[in-house]
Amino acid sequence: MHADYSDFIFWKLSFIHTQAIEIYWVKIDCSVTSRFSRNVITSRAVNRGNVSKEAQFDVELPKTAFITNFTLTIDGVTYPGIIKEKEVAQKQYQQAVSRGQTAGLVKAAGRKTEKFSVSVNIASSSKVTFKLVYEELLKRKFGKYEMFIKVNPKQLVNKFEIEANIFEPQGISELEVEGTFLNNELLPVVKKSFSGKKGHVSFNPTIEQQRTCDNCTTTLLQGDFVIKYDVNRDSPNNLQVVNGYFVHFFAPKILERLPKNVAFVIDVSGSMYGQKIQQAKEAFTKIVEDLKEEDHFNIILFEGSVSTWKDNLIQATPENVNQSKEFISQIKDLGSTDLNGGLLTGIEMLNKAHEAKSVPERSASLVIMLTDGDPTSGKQIQENAKNATKGKYPIYNLGFGYDVDYAFLERISTENNGVARRIFDDSDAALQLQGFYDEVANPLLTEVELDYKENGISDLTQNSFKHYYDGSEIVVAGRITDNDLNSITAEVKAQGALNEVTYTEQADVEETTKALEQQQYIFGEYIEKLWAYLTIQQLLEARSVAQGDEKENITAKALELSLKYKFVTPLTSMVVTKPEDNEEKEEVADKLIEGLMSGLQHPPPFKS
Repeated sequence: MHADYSDFIFWKLSFIHTQAIEIYWVKIDCSVTSRFSRNVITSRAVNRGNVSKEAQFDVELPKTAFITNFTLTIDGVTYPGIIKEKEVAQKQYQQAVSRGQTAGLVKAAGRKTEKFSVSVNIASSSKVTFKLVYEELLKRKFGKYEMFIKVNPKQLVNKFEIEANIFEPQGISELEVEGTFLNNELLPVVKKSFSGKKGHVSFNPTIEQQRTCDNCTTTLLQGDFVIKYDVNRDSPNNLQVVNGYFVHFFAPKILERLPKNVAFVIDVSGSMYGQKIQQAKEAFTKIVEDLKEEDHFNIILFEGSVSTWKDNLIQATPENVNQSKEFISQIKDLGSTDLNGGLLTGIEMLNKAHEAKSVPERSASLVIMLTDGDPTSGKQIQENAKNATKGKYPIYNLGFGYDVDYAFLERISTENNGVARRIFDDSDAALQLQGFYDEVANPLLTEVELDYKENGISDLTQNSFKHYYDGSEIVVAGRITDNDLNSITAEVKAQGALNEVTYTEQADVEETTKALEQQQYIFGEYIEKLWAYLTIQQLLEARSVAQGDEKENITAKALELSLKYKFVTPLTSMVVTKPEDNEEKEEVADKLIEGLMSGLQHPPPFKS
């Protein structure tokens, strides 16, 4: 199955180097507690030449991850990173630029990843240590949590290590490791084990094992290193409490699948010419083949005008599926882009189907739109879509290529209970499309509400969800304001395929806290950090569609939490500070978020 890198742990290590710069140690250290991952990437290099040389440290990480620390150590002197409000950091950055003292963390186009990049001049016979820390909540897809490590040191490394320690209070049910570069010689170097609540993975190839051939100076370590695992699920609910914060994981199994009603809205404008339209046709041919007979669907095409395969949603019988495949095979790219008309037509078809009761009452309805367009009236389209759905159907937007207005698609999906996903204009674009569809192909519940009856609970993250899909997981976190609270009761209500379902779980606050505090694998106040992570992410999503005073209030809250919990977010930046703590010598390492897909930028060297 195609892996979508957008939500997984994903980094790439690479260096600009000459023969004089030797990377002699790389360590990737992952600590995962209850799906919350803390990742420390350390790399050490030495200049063995007789003149100064430049080394560049690059790490690609997912957009959903937050950097929490970065330090540079040059000849034993450490330059620590400090998280500051973006405007404050930007001012210092500009001052540094005017003095010719610059450092930078920049971004790059990639599969929804950001590139952290910093260059350092290393004096002759000097050493430098780079250390980056970032944190992320792992999402469950297709029944597993996955950590993707993109490895590319570009040279042989005397000591290369990957180590992952996983602690899951529910117990680990499976653990596996894959690697695109793991040949027969390297496979035995991978060590993995799990027992009860703990799992461990290590990979420590010798420099000889890294070589592409005997006496070669080129390295085999180039590609994906993938860790996958899942947990035991004796109950669909799992509640964990530590020091005044709780997290609730919800992932039921053995449920009957709901029929689904899908409006496929496809951009066939002129910009989809060539490979894009062929890949879209290939993907949607496979997607309609996977529809179940109890599903209903239709295909809406838009360019300068809107056309439809059928007038209404129809059942996915074998005969209808074959007819739809014939229709897809005849699709051609045409003129301009009436995105508004295409999207509203798809929504209206769902509305009509429900009004006419031509689809099952207990079913999951959704819109999946594929476009590479840049709308000229985005705000109006956004309002039209919101008014048309009235919160009834999630809209999943797939932005095709690098020129699409992805922020606009994200806003529409955010306001309509869906998500946006970027589809990259590469040779595997059809697989990317199919991979996304597989995530939403099997709805199990609709109208999912997670409630906590106790009065002493506040600051809940999102606790209402339109759909729950097979193989995924719903996560809610909150704060306990009553120090005398003895227990937490979680009640989940949702609509299933046959009837309304209710799940209830209770956790003893003191007992759960003590049990988790005793575990050696746990790092710090992880549930509080997890709560902050989810809260900031959801505030940033809400901020993208808010206006006026509401936007200002949301921004203030997100900024306050970003600074408190030391997360680099679109509202903050990192300042690399001289040890003397002299403000005149501060140098900014700015994580540029805006325009994420605009391409790679190379920073000037860090002036030591």
